[in-house]
Order: sequence, then structure tokens, then C-alpha cells
Amino acid sequence: MDLRVKDLLDESRIGEEIEISAWVRTKREGKSVAFLDLNDGSSLKGLQVVVDVGKKELESELERITTGASVKVRGRLEKSLGGNQSVELSAESLELIGSCPNDYPLQKKRHTVEFLREKAHLRARTNLFSAIMRVRNTMAYSVHRFFQENGFIYVNTPLITASDCEGAGAQFTVTTLDLENVPKTKDGKVDYSKDFFSKEAKLTVSGQLEGETYAMALRNIYTFGPTFRAENSNTARHLAEFWMIEPEMAFSTLEGDMEVAESFLKYIFKKVLDEREEDMAFFDSFVLKGVRENIEHVVNSPFEHMTYTEAIKILEKHNSEFEYPVKWGSDIQSEHERYLTEVIAKRPVIVTDYPKEIKAFYMKMNDDGKTVRAMDVLAPRLGEIIGGSEREWREDVLLERMKELGLDPESYWWYLELRKYGSVPHSGFGLGFERAVRYVTGVENIRDVIPYPRAVKYCEF
Repeated sequence: MDLRVKDLLDESRIGEEIEISAWVRTKREGKSVAFLDLNDGSSLKGLQVVVDVGKKELESELERITTGASVKVRGRLEKSLGGNQSVELSAESLELIGSCPNDYPLQKKRHTVEFLREKAHLRARTNLFSAIMRVRNTMAYSVHRFFQENGFIYVNTPLITASDCEGAGAQFTVTTLDLENVPKTKDGKVDYSKDFFSKEAKLTVSGQLEGETYAMALRNIYTFGPTFRAENSNTARHLAEFWMIEPEMAFSTLEGDMEVAESFLKYIFKKVLDEREEDMAFFDSFVLKGVRENIEHVVNSPFEHMTYTEAIKILEKHNSEFEYPVKWGSDIQSEHERYLTEVIAKRPVIVTDYPKEIKAFYMKMNDDGKTVRAMDVLAPRLGEIIGGSEREWREDVLLERMKELGLDPESYWWYLELRKYGSVPHSGFGLGFERAVRYVTGVENIRDVIPYPRAVKYCEF
């Protein structure tokens, strides 16, 4: 494998002849020497290349090199006399690979994230977005490491589905019908029998239901893939396309679900702290002061537990402080989640046993007939980061719940059959990956922690 910039930044290779290919972040020219700052995305810090302007064999190529160009440099790695780096590469040969004109948008100055969203094909070349993507990579790899180390099997669930996991209907339709001449039934509705799948098909909002089927055979599984929500939410917290992590565990109750969720969060956060120290220091200095300490606090704190009813009693005492006052049966808003974690518990909180009216049909009913075995993990500064539950594994109760919510049991016949053939208690949860990346990096807008954001009226690149 070729050497990367990060491989050359300590002093272990001083004196070696090195060849490196990278992009020019900056170019500074003096009377006798020129300095190139090379970066290939492997680290926040670049490699300084010193070019002797007096060498004729380097002069002509140096003149053609500009900020943004790609180059190949061969030379000797030496101890740097400057204070900003420990090593530098003394160029012996210089080759321009790809030229870059002077209208290159990422000249040496600070750019706003709004401007960089318009240059999403180039923004990974900046310090901010290269750091975000390195952290995202570490977190994604850590997701697989955690589950693989704990005996889970990775399952790929479908992106196209005829089932709505949430029962909310906020889905994108997948069709091959001619939209200029849509076939209709006798009663004027779209005739999906003429469509590719002979029925109405959607992009998935979750792989959970399909994941449950494999948990009933493989015991512990997890999914990690893209999901889609057609919600008209133009906020810093919503995407139309995002990645979800969803483990499902057979023979597991809500208690086991909470234990895995807490261990999982602490594992992936600690991997970032251990393996992306340079990038976390960058976020702490330039994005959100204290973000690294905040993540360390989550890793080192036992999570607080309280029921929804207990949480509401606490919040009702402070209703005058909230934009949205609460009462039993209300959904808990972000301001309430942050109050519970930042003011009351001063650490992450797991809230359980929500009213059935504000939770999905598949969650196990408690004996009181009013609440379900649901749990949300709330994190300081963010609010909800994980949502999960013990699944309803009793066929008669699940069927009744579906009818109560107006869901067609025929559309979920296979899901109901899971409760017919060797059903067992089981549980699982979902984590929106971009929400977790946003939390770890301190980045304010979720559109900046995914390579190419998809949102309301925004589908560029």
C-alpha cells in the first residue's frame, strides 16, 4: 500500500527517501524556497514540502502548481526547523498530476457550512468535513465491531417494502408507472396491479420488522443501512435519507434491550475518543467547546433510569419554564429531554413505559393496558439518541393493537405468523447514525455529517 500523509508525521521515518501523492492545501513562495502543504485526508494535519526554488528541474513544475492541485513528490523526510511541524519533506522531484485553476472555490480562507453545502463535491477537502468523515468512518466500523464481538449477525434488510414499520405513512413511493398516464381502477384509484411489483411499494422507514424475522432464527442480529422518511421537516435535525442501526434480540426483555443500548453507545463513543483524538481536539476547539468532555462524561456515567410517568411528574413541576407544557399522555419534546438529562440527572437518562397512544403498534403492552414496554435513551445536549422496545410477541394482543390503529393485518401476515410459530419474547432498538455523528462532533446541522444530504426540496449532487 502507498504511504499516506499520516504515516509520515512523526519522526520515525526521518532520513528515509519518500514518495507521496496528495492534494495541495496551500502554496507559499519565498525567494529561495517554496512551501507546499499536502493533505490526502488521512489526518487533520498536512505534510509540509520544502521546494528549493533554485533547482531548475523543480522550477517549471512548481510554477504550474496551485492550491487544489494534485501532485506527486519524491524526496527525503527531514526534521523540521519550523515550529508548526516536526517533520518536512525536502523535495527532490515534483510532478503535477492534476492542475487546478485559480477559480478553485476552496482557497485559503474560512468558509461557512452553508457555502460548503453548495460545494458538497469538494467540501471533504476542508479540515471540518475531512474530520467529520474520519469520525463517521470510525463510528461505522465500531458499530460492526461491537455487534460482531458480541455474537450478533449482520443482516441486510430490504430498501423497498410494502410494509410501513411506523404506521405513520411518511414514505416515498417506488413506481415504474407512467406518471403522465397513471392507470386507474374503476373507483378512480391508482391501479398498482399494473406497477412493477403489482402492489404499492415504498422506500423503507426501518428494517426492524424484517430484522425481527431473522432474530427468530439467528437469535441476535443487527441491520445497518439507509432508511427514508418523507417528512416535511426542514430543520437542522431531519434528513429524508439517513442510516439506521437496528439490533433485534430474541429471548430478550426490555431490561436486556436497555443494557445493550447503554453498552453500545459507550463502546462507539469510546472508540472515537481513543482513535480520533486529533479530530476530537479540532471539534473541541473550532466547533463546540467542551464536546470531548461531554462525550467522555457519557462514556463514564451509569445511565439514569425513570419511567415516563416519573419523568412527567418531574417535568410538570417546571411547566412554566417550557415552551410546550407537559401532562400525562403528552409526547416528550426535545426541551423536556434536555431538561431531564442536563438539569435533573446530569447524565444520560433512559425513560421507559410510555403511553401506548404515542408509540408504535409493535411495542409490548404492559399489564396496565395503558403503557407499553418502550424505552428512549436521552443524551445531554441532544435529547433522544436511541428509541427501542420489547416487541409484542403475543399474536392475539398484536392483532388487536393493529386493528385499534387501523392497520390492515393482511399487509403484515408474515409478521403475525412470527407470533404463531415458536414465538418468544424479543426486543430491539434503533439509532439514527447521523444523529450520533452529529452528537459526537458537536456539528449543529445534521446535513453536515452525511456526505450528500437529502432533505425537503433539496436533492443536489
